[in-house]
Amino acid sequence: MSDRPHMPSLGGATGWLNSEPLGPAELGGRVVLVNFWTLTCINWLRQEPYVRAWSQAYGGDGLVVIGVHTPEFSFEHDVDWVRRAVAARSIDYPVAVDNDYAIWSAFDNHYWPALYFVDADGVIRDDHFGEGRYEQSERVLQQLLGIEREPVPVEGLGPEAAADWDNLRTPETYLGFSRGEHFASTNAAALDERRVYELPESLVLNQWALAGEWTIGPENVVLDRPGGSIAFRFHARDAHLVLSPGARQPIPFRVLLDGEAPGASHGVDVDEDGNGVLQDGRLYQLVRQHDAVRERSLQISFGEPGAEAYAFTFG
Repeated sequence: MSDRPHMPSLGGATGWLNSEPLGPAELGGRVVLVNFWTLTCINWLRQEPYVRAWSQAYGGDGLVVIGVHTPEFSFEHDVDWVRRAVAARSIDYPVAVDNDYAIWSAFDNHYWPALYFVDADGVIRDDHFGEGRYEQSERVLQQLLGIEREPVPVEGLGPEAAADWDNLRTPETYLGFSRGEHFASTNAAALDERRVYELPESLVLNQWALAGEWTIGPENVVLDRPGGSIAFRFHARDAHLVLSPGARQPIPFRVLLDGEAPGASHGVDVDEDGNGVLQDGRLYQLVRQHDAVRERSLQISFGEPGAEAYAFTFG
């Protein structure tokens, strides 16, 4: 036991949601599950139904779930976006806002999502990084709580639904200059420079391109004139895009799938005609293929300037 680390302090939080600040006095003698997340992370979104269910199922048995929101993108430092994500996901457990990465550093954490399982003596007894291992994680919680039950039923809906791993052939793809890959517009990307881009005649699998006037920054691409679009050739059941309206809202957008309205293959943030509205900084589900999953071409166009796009993720 002496070789196991104790739970670090949460004192570096820049704010708290759903709770007053929590420390040793409030957590002493309680089993604690610490969940590092960031609001745009698809892997966290697919894990969250389980964490939420565990909080509700075992809160009366002595479990305290604490979410730690450590931002990946700059706009995620805005506590209003975090607060909206907490409301949208029906999160009622305490959330520490970790804008300075103080808690992240104290845990020496490196992943979203990450789970740390802390016993009643404040000792970290287990951890898990990424999605999956849900039944085993719940068994760990039960062991720490000294109870034994059947696992709670969990069903993720919308972007919280489990990925179709057997048909997932397109990786997460960042759009900003610092981590962008597979860019295929006919002229080369330029950092922090307004430039008109054009789509190539065709895209190969996992390539993306811009059309219209955009500025490519270190972590995102920003539309400078109305009507610009982003195209992506992908193979997955679901296609998502992390977007922020910047200083403008709302911004209407339209999604086409193989050049046509998506119909039954629209995502939860798009209607059957492909129409959606960019209002919040978050992950938007653009496509959920209705029939057999196959290689498709997605194009999203924005009716107003100011749209900021950060990363595509798939499921």
